[in-house]
Amino acid sequence: MKRALVLLADGCEELEAVSIVDVLRRGGAETAALSIAGRTEIAGAHGIRILADGLFDPAAAASADAIALPGGMGGMRALRDSPAVLDALRAAAARGAVVAAVCAAPAVLDAAGLLAGRRFCCYPGPGTAALFAAEILRALGGPADDVAAAMLLR
Repeated sequence: MKRALVLLADGCEELEAVSIVDVLRRGGAETAALSIAGRTEIAGAHGIRILADGLFDPAAAASADAIALPGGMGGMRALRDSPAVLDALRAAAARGAVVAAVCAAPAVLDAAGLLAGRRFCCYPGPGTAALFAAEILRALGGPADDVAAAMLLR
């Protein structure tokens, strides 16, 4: 079973965070939503509280098959300003893990030096969060089309 981490910070876009976790779990990926805030309760960008599965541990990230970042300006800034997160992303990319970011979060990948010479898009809206998550599932070898169909995304 593939193992995925979704990193959460205060100010994250709630729809994106929950959609990524939901789709990956539906597709059979062992998925943990981990807080970088030092506590498991995250305050989302729109006042919705999210309870993370645990706290981010850089050592645990070393064995993840995927690391995904939801957007939201506050969450993006917190992720971008964390040296431990940037190091984990660089290490994941170096070992060939899936490293993915949606909405404003590609700025975190840029801060980690992972976008140089690559095509990418960065958009400040959550309308494609579930489809984005299905593509992560596809990259992990999971049943992305089946999950998307069951969720009426296709």
